[in-house]
Amino acid sequence: MTDPVVFTDVETDNGMMIGHAELNVESTLNSLSLDMVRLLQPALDAWEERDDIVCILITAAGERAFCAGGDIQALYAAIDANHAANAVVNDYPFRFFEEEYRLDFTIHECAKPVITIGHGIVMGGGLGIFGASQYRVLTEKSRLAVPEITIGLFPDAGASWTLRNMPQYWASFLGLTGSHINAADAMLCGVGTHLVAHDARLELLAQAKQLPWSGDGSDLELIDEWMAGVDMPTLPDAQLSSVPERPSHFDDFSAEVAAIESLAGQSDWIDRGLANLEHGCPTTAGIVVEQLRRVPEMSLADSYRMELTVATHCANNDDFHEGVRALLIDKDNSPKWRFGNLTGLEWEHVISHFVDPWPTHPLTDLGKA
Repeated sequence: MTDPVVFTDVETDNGMMIGHAELNVESTLNSLSLDMVRLLQPALDAWEERDDIVCILITAAGERAFCAGGDIQALYAAIDANHAANAVVNDYPFRFFEEEYRLDFTIHECAKPVITIGHGIVMGGGLGIFGASQYRVLTEKSRLAVPEITIGLFPDAGASWTLRNMPQYWASFLGLTGSHINAADAMLCGVGTHLVAHDARLELLAQAKQLPWSGDGSDLELIDEWMAGVDMPTLPDAQLSSVPERPSHFDDFSAEVAAIESLAGQSDWIDRGLANLEHGCPTTAGIVVEQLRRVPEMSLADSYRMELTVATHCANNDDFHEGVRALLIDKDNSPKWRFGNLTGLEWEHVISHFVDPWPTHPLTDLGKA
């Protein structure tokens, strides 16, 4: 058995240290499990406290993916057992979501610069780690998405904050359609900050070792100058620019959906996304619009608290369980959603996902240390 995350303290040429974490489960496209979260959290905490650590680098093994999402198989097995028993007999989903969101928040707030190289597939829990990092490095082979509408979940693991920080007509399109974007798109909307050639990404650690680190605030300028000088890859054409600017209608679900649907026929990429919206989970569509309406007024910690509330309801309700069954377990691609279509969605059901199911929120302490 190999370790699912490999940790290395890398000494620089001038005697400082770089903390390097490598996701290391190629067989699952480095999908994030609770065990991996529980390895990453204490390592990041320890690195942040050490004076000799100048930055933290997060990478992943294999050619295909940085991280394709959360460990959906483990989540499904636990949720399936709970639904069969009509009681919580396995609390894995609730522990996973809480600890994953804490990890992502730690990365956001880390006092050390965090550099994450998001090569290949970057989705779900992978986007959570990537989007929380200060330096978000992409390659010409990167492919990102918030595809949760296809499985009845919602854009989580900090995706609320990632979507909040891009033009909202793009955020809505990506959240409602689950469309995949390339590195050019991700740079355009601010999800990525820097680029490196896919085949040269492993050289970045060797380059970082050679930098004249000081261990103080000037290292940010050092990283900026270094990353600006990295050879740029040739990128595919951006697709997101075909989604035009428009006013948002997050207080009117039907109007927001209609605005997205009006884009039909503009490109094959847009039409593929609209097919996801048409066949995807109506409850998820409602959650996306409501989370986009709420998140601009929230702090970072509040956005994670909102996500944990929604995720807990998704684990307890039927659509997430059914979506995973149809797409990944039985693979019949015929999910039977609670509401058969978008027009039949009951808004009261959507809003119920945003009501805390506990007397005290498990993330009450987040951001209050």
